Amino acid sequence: MVFSSILFLFCFLPIFLITYHLVNKKQKNIILLIFSIFFYSWGGPKFVFLLVISLTINFYIVKEMYKNMKKRKILLIASLAINIGILGYFKYANFFIENFNLVLTNLNFTQLQWTQIALPIGISFFTFQSITYTIDVYRDKHKPLVKLHDYLLYILMFPQLIAGPIVRFNTVADDIIDREKNDTINNKLNGIYLFVIGLSKKVLIANVLGEFVDNTFSTSISETSTQVLWLTIIAYSFQIYYDFSGYSDMAIGLGRIIGFNFPENFNNPYISQNITEFWRRWHITLGEWMKDYLYIPLGGNRVKSVQRLYLNLIIVFLISGFWHGAEWTFIIWGAWHGLFLVLDRLFFIKLLSGIGKFPRIAINYVIVLIGWVFFRSENLSESVVFLKGMFSFDSMSISGDLESKFVLVLVIAIILSFSGAFIYGEKIQNALYSNKTTTIAHLFYFVFAFLFLVICSAYITASGFNPFIYFRF
Repeated sequence: MVFSSILFLFCFLPIFLITYHLVNKKQKNIILLIFSIFFYSWGGPKFVFLLVISLTINFYIVKEMYKNMKKRKILLIASLAINIGILGYFKYANFFIENFNLVLTNLNFTQLQWTQIALPIGISFFTFQSITYTIDVYRDKHKPLVKLHDYLLYILMFPQLIAGPIVRFNTVADDIIDREKNDTINNKLNGIYLFVIGLSKKVLIANVLGEFVDNTFSTSISETSTQVLWLTIIAYSFQIYYDFSGYSDMAIGLGRIIGFNFPENFNNPYISQNITEFWRRWHITLGEWMKDYLYIPLGGNRVKSVQRLYLNLIIVFLISGFWHGAEWTFIIWGAWHGLFLVLDRLFFIKLLSGIGKFPRIAINYVIVLIGWVFFRSENLSESVVFLKGMFSFDSMSISGDLESKFVLVLVIAIILSFSGAFIYGEKIQNALYSNKTTTIAHLFYFVFAFLFLVICSAYITASGFNPFIYFRF
């Protein structure tokens, strides 16, 4: 079940909100957990029992870890082993077996017999949150939750279960127990507006661009013109941005409606002037997770040599790429970003310091585009053919006429994505996403929210194209 579906918008969500607001304070977490389990079961019924059982085991291990000082490290390792083990088996076993069989074939050995393992929806996100719970308790950032159902709620809460944002335990632990201070009409209304903004990003922009992108990748890339390839990867850059940031906005909005303050996940990433800045603006919760739970434990900036520092950066982004998917394309994508993070520290930021803000934004955007080729391609061969076509410049024609709807949406996507680079554009965005709203502004926003909800619903009903990119992770 996806947020941008009629089933969710007009069946699941209204029933949940009515039930949630009718029960008393003590029952709200139970109701939220029941609906969250149902939400997950709708898309992955085979895995929900495994998920609940593994989380239950982890809950009691962490609880014991908090009390038993002598066995803290052993229990920490046990908890991490369970979480990483489950992620490794379901997400990466197929990858390793396939590559091992490829080696065996090249050496003229018999391949291993292997049954493909299905991937549980959202496994990367809920595994990271489970690891966060363990480490935050181990580091004494917050004591563990007393009740099992509160812990299950932290991991399985449906607004952020499938694709984040990654909510760190110490930032939301108190809200799980008591969120009365956040339970205001202002928060709820702003949550509704934010949800509709996210829905509009997803349905009216990402879906339209996605149809064009999928059409290009479904044809022969080698026979596609340079101009179409550039247009496709530009469209994809905005598709994935509006798809994922739209989902994050919807998740954050739903959180506000029920009293949670989930962290922001995007901040105008395409106005970044270098890759280092890009990762402070793109998928912010993942970047911060990688920094605090991986980069700093590896030594962070406090290492004895710059070579070790650069190695740590490369390791973190190789893992980041591999976290996104068990394919070589994702590993190369992570390595590409890791390489430019190292180059930024070596000389790249200084080299471009004198050319002006907007040329730096343009150069960085092209670097990001090249990375997106690997991210979108089904395999390395396809990505290589795509990149060759982009830079061959042997054919600059566009076969057929572009749909006016696609062109209009692409232009709107570009304007909205880069408007934050200008003072007035940034002010408008800050006002739009502000949680402090006057009565007159509420009336204005409510009318527009209702209007765009109707438009989005009509589009969803009329269109059969409604994928969600990050479901595959």
